[in-house]
Amino acid sequence: MNSAYQHLALADVRPGMVLSDVLLDRQGQVLLPQGAVLTAPIIALLPRHGIEALAVLRHTASSADSAEAAPDYAMLQQRLAYLFRNNDARHHADSAGAALHHFMQAYRLGREIEQ
Repeated sequence: MNSAYQHLALADVRPGMVLSDVLLDRQGQVLLPQGAVLTAPIIALLPRHGIEALAVLRHTASSADSAEAAPDYAMLQQRLAYLFRNNDARHHADSAGAALHHFMQAYRLGREIEQ
């Protein structure tokens, strides 16, 4: 684990915090990768997987307060672009891929889904 981390109870975890290590569920399956930026929807789902505490990166004195930190939307958009790099929303045959991309974007960015 990263030496600059803090172990927090789930109730103390806030959106914008960054995981210091890979997050595993009870069966050892990867839920989130190291460096994942936590959003409110992600935090809300963690109890379903038996997660009661997390190791998150410590914020230095020069960084914003962790409770007020916002997710890095540019980084999240880059990650989604990479995940859907083979999806071409312009083709009608790939409308399911475009819909999945839309829902994943809303989920990852913690926004309401626009119909």
